[in-house]
Amino acid sequence: MNKLTNRRNALRTLAAASVAGLAAPHIASAQAKGTTWKIQSSWPGGVGLQTFKDWSASIVEKTGGELAFQPFGANDVVGDFQLYDAVKNGVLDAVNPFTIYAQGIIPAGVFLSSYPLGLRNPHEFDVFYYGLGGLEMARELYAAQGMYFVGPVHHGPNIIHSKVPIRSIDDFRGRKMRLPGGMVADVFGEIGAETTVLPGSEIFPALEKGTIDVADYVGPAVNYALGFSQVTKYISMGPPGMMSLYQPVDIMDITVGMDAWNKLRVRTH
Repeated sequence: MNKLTNRRNALRTLAAASVAGLAAPHIASAQAKGTTWKIQSSWPGGVGLQTFKDWSASIVEKTGGELAFQPFGANDVVGDFQLYDAVKNGVLDAVNPFTIYAQGIIPAGVFLSSYPLGLRNPHEFDVFYYGLGGLEMARELYAAQGMYFVGPVHHGPNIIHSKVPIRSIDDFRGRKMRLPGGMVADVFGEIGAETTVLPGSEIFPALEKGTIDVADYVGPAVNYALGFSQVTKYISMGPPGMMSLYQPVDIMDITVGMDAWNKLRVRTH
């Protein structure tokens, strides 16, 4: 078993080194020809972070070498809840946060993301953003804060991990529960949960130490990779046919500082 584990670890290391080696010359080339942006995501690890890094590496080719992304994971430069402030103030050029985190500076932003009993499917958010003016509204709201909202990035529903069985709404009462804030936290607070707002990178240690009993985060693939199954026994989902009632479609976005955006050539937009 140890030999197999060591072999897997060696393969992972080799694969990571290969990806880094392939990406490095492209980034160096882009730095010589154009601009390199620092961009940080909310993803702390797992498939979410790897997908973000893979996408970031593709920007050089997509822009003909005019732009490259230097990607960072959660907390690498600033904390998760400071991402929008960092891009406003030029600490980062671009960010890939959970859109619900914008509510501190853009209260209406809660409706740009998933919320309890709201839009239920990814295509409904596509209609909202690209057919009903949602993208234009988002860009207007973000522009007032010195940011350019490039667009939404949606993925699957959120699920709830728990150390105790949750068999009904009443079972949330008195439970210490991690939530992303906003309307989601308000609803569970009304139910009787003792809600706390934590970034994704702090969920595992909080569950491990017993600071919280219950935690919401994204879908099974990411949550498993982050180790939630090691510190919880139960998963709570919505009724048959709907994995999540409270955040059925999780929304992230790509947001750029307005100054950085305006410096790009129009064709790169």
